[in-house]
Amino acid sequence: MNIDPNQLEVRNNPEENRFEVILGDAIAIVEYMIAGQNIIFTHTEVPREFEGLGIANRMARFVLDYARDDGYKVQALCPFISAYIRKHPEYQANTWGY
Repeated sequence: MNIDPNQLEVRNNPEENRFEVILGDAIAIVEYMIAGQNIIFTHTEVPREFEGLGIANRMARFVLDYARDDGYKVQALCPFISAYIRKHPEYQANTWGY
């Protein structure tokens, strides 16, 4: 499959407490909870047929930029987002425990 993850639109769906990328009939998500000025990322999921294409990395970058730009402190309960933060020090100042 030929997908450029940088061209994918990540959108916030606050009614569902998740960020989404629509992939035809499938959807990739990063779920979150808001607690005051904290955003807690709880789960990231990319449909199996789209794994390994960089979609989760694109979404991680987007949601962490969103959190920083909107003044949220980040807590990553999601293992993928947590690992992304550890690999990208530019996001560590805005998080708990990294």
